[in-house]
Amino acid sequence: MSDIADQSFVRQELVSERAAPIKTTGFVGFLRTRLFNSPTNILLTIASALLLWFTVIPTLRFLLIDAVWTGTDRNACLAENAGHVVGACWPYVHAKFTQFIYGFYPEPERWRVNLTFVLAALLLLPLLIPRLPAKGLNAGLFFVAFPIVAFFLLHGGGLSGFGVSWIADLLAGLVDDVSAAGQRLSEAGGALPWLGKLLTGLGQGLVYVISPLTWLRDRIQLSSRPVWADFAATAVIVSALMFFLGGGIRTGWRALIVSLSIFAGIAIVIAALGLDRGGLPIVDTRLWGGLLVTLVVSVTGIVTSMPVGIALALGRRSTIPLVRIFSIAFIEFWRGVPLITVLFFATYMLPLFLPAGFTVDGLVRALIGIALFAGAYNAEVIRGGLQAIPRGQGEAASALGLSWAKTTGLIVMPQALRHVIPGLVNSFIALFKDTSLVSIVALFDLLGSVRASFSDPVWSTPTTLFTGFAFAGMIYFVFCFGMSRYSLFVEHRLNAHRRN
Repeated sequence: MSDIADQSFVRQELVSERAAPIKTTGFVGFLRTRLFNSPTNILLTIASALLLWFTVIPTLRFLLIDAVWTGTDRNACLAENAGHVVGACWPYVHAKFTQFIYGFYPEPERWRVNLTFVLAALLLLPLLIPRLPAKGLNAGLFFVAFPIVAFFLLHGGGLSGFGVSWIADLLAGLVDDVSAAGQRLSEAGGALPWLGKLLTGLGQGLVYVISPLTWLRDRIQLSSRPVWADFAATAVIVSALMFFLGGGIRTGWRALIVSLSIFAGIAIVIAALGLDRGGLPIVDTRLWGGLLVTLVVSVTGIVTSMPVGIALALGRRSTIPLVRIFSIAFIEFWRGVPLITVLFFATYMLPLFLPAGFTVDGLVRALIGIALFAGAYNAEVIRGGLQAIPRGQGEAASALGLSWAKTTGLIVMPQALRHVIPGLVNSFIALFKDTSLVSIVALFDLLGSVRASFSDPVWSTPTTLFTGFAFAGMIYFVFCFGMSRYSLFVEHRLNAHRRN
């Protein structure tokens, strides 16, 4: 009986094969799990594929397959001469390439633009690579020294004096304005003459206060080499102040060495560019154009808007009513007007408010307007990051005895900026693209130079317009995509402590 019972549990036939498991890895698995895993995703995948087919494929055909790559004039880009449907006219881009990069910058002086680009790349790349040392020195060279060198390289011109002469002229102008205001009030009726006499007396007193500095300026200007004499006097005065403020004989030697090193670098720049002998030939900013103007406006706006935004964000959170009200009014005013209005005001209306005989370059006026405009937007982004910091961070710093400045600079602000990296980079990308608006105020940026090239009858073809805009779009995409990817890298690196 036991044998019969045991045999009843023995299977007499093979078990049928199981179905193979659904593949979830590789290309086929990606299609199954991501693109065709539901009816909705199937419809979206098909619609997206059709959209790419009707947009990307014609674009590639226009830019690469049907494009014309060689030629000397418009005849090479005409369909009847090419023998087929003509796409992009790349000989036109090759012929106008220098205009797209330099604008109307004089051709013999374009080496100055190239040198500026090379210096910017050499100083910027070490800042973008985290592992490289000497970040503080590199940042000082890029944000302080490089703008001055770039100005004299691109604009040209020289120096007629240095620190002593500049300060003396500034103070002398201030004294003259105070004395003139006092004289005008003295000639007025009512109670104003008393105020006029007060200002006149103040002006006369200031004359005696600044007389040693003006005397030194006059002696320097009478020397055979006034620039170097002024430079030496400025170096001695500033180095002595740094030495004594740094602690004198006991601890001031480091500040003295740093000061002398900075002045040595300035002396090298003056000698290399010949600033004491008139410098390089002056190139008016109205001749600048193309990618040069785009980079100058965007980089200057990005760099200068950051400190403006930080100051306004901190001011808006200040407990001092006057500072808080001013910051709020400033931010709301600049965020309430479009950038075109800012550019028009800075270019055409600002000169009406300046004193007689005082002029500001048109490009500089646009740069100031863009910096203030972008700073107001960055202020709100940074304020959002500041509000994300728990109050306990500041309370812990206060418990350790840190001052407000150290608490903000070492604890609160680094964390706030880390939180708002995507928002800041978004503002930077928008600013880079908004530089095309400067063409409205007669500044030919990259897009403006492309538009100006369309009027050349030598390259007037049906595809010239699309080729020029496609070339400009690719340049904008490269810069904007590069900023976006680098911001993702920085965000990923700074938030390593939050990853699992």
